[in-house]
Amino acid sequence: MTDALVFEEVHKRYGRRAPPALDGLSFRVPAGHLCGFVGPNGAGKTTSFSVVCGYLAPDAGRVDILGGGPFDPWRLEGRLGVLPQDAELPPRHTPRELLVHLARLQGLSAAAARRDAERVLDLVRLERRRSQRIAALSHGMRRRVAVATALVGSPELVLLDEPTAGLDPSQARSLREVLVQRPRRSTLVVSSHNLAELERICDWVVMVREGRLVRQGPLSEVTGRGAVVEWMLGPGEVPLDALRAALPGSVLTLADGVLTEQAPPGADLDASSVAVARVLSGAGVAIREVRRGVSLERQFLDDTESVTEETPHEG
Repeated sequence: MTDALVFEEVHKRYGRRAPPALDGLSFRVPAGHLCGFVGPNGAGKTTSFSVVCGYLAPDAGRVDILGGGPFDPWRLEGRLGVLPQDAELPPRHTPRELLVHLARLQGLSAAAARRDAERVLDLVRLERRRSQRIAALSHGMRRRVAVATALVGSPELVLLDEPTAGLDPSQARSLREVLVQRPRRSTLVVSSHNLAELERICDWVVMVREGRLVRQGPLSEVTGRGAVVEWMLGPGEVPLDALRAALPGSVLTLADGVLTEQAPPGADLDASSVAVARVLSGAGVAIREVRRGVSLERQFLDDTESVTEETPHEG
């Protein structure tokens, strides 16, 4: 199995007169990757998650989960973890009680369920709150309990809808570390509007708009990290002719104090950086910042604001 999740021409409409929530959506998430699932409000992200989890049945199309076809509760027992967008937790139970119960539902023995509940509570830094009623926890702590419910049992595929919503910066950073340090065999699909956060942790991206694929592929390709470099420059006359002579295979542009290089395939961007630094140093122009590729947020805005009826792009 090479793909953990595949959608092929999936359609879903809430009523005959409603616009399609999923309009022939096709995408893939390779196994073992941490995928950012991004799109504006109403793009179909939550509907897609609901189809994967069996909450909704698609009107048409094919969904393949972990190489075995669509959702099947018996086949996927212990293999699929989910954090819904507005997860409600039982207020009278403690985090430990809830996680042990869910681990047992995942097929773990009583002893293994207790051990795994403790492990996951440690991961989300709730070891001191494990015996406190959920109703007494702060919003951020309850959100961490919700994330823990998707991770208990170490499922092969985990879907997380806005996992860091309501967390303070320290808590969000801790959770990012948990996600990045997941077991190698697991695949995570994270839906979030915090694109800077996704860019820190993801290695695969799926962009959707109006129920259709806009772009998918490795983060490095989506953001152009292997082909685009931006230099934020200080004041001074930028010697564009000298720079173009030093980088004959690249396309160089200058706008608002930002020098951008679009390099040819296979270019050595480290060598380009040395050449640019040498030319700019000779001209007395300071380099204030260097960035490879464009930000995920900028690529997302460019793609989702300009897309019309064009054929979806695949990275």
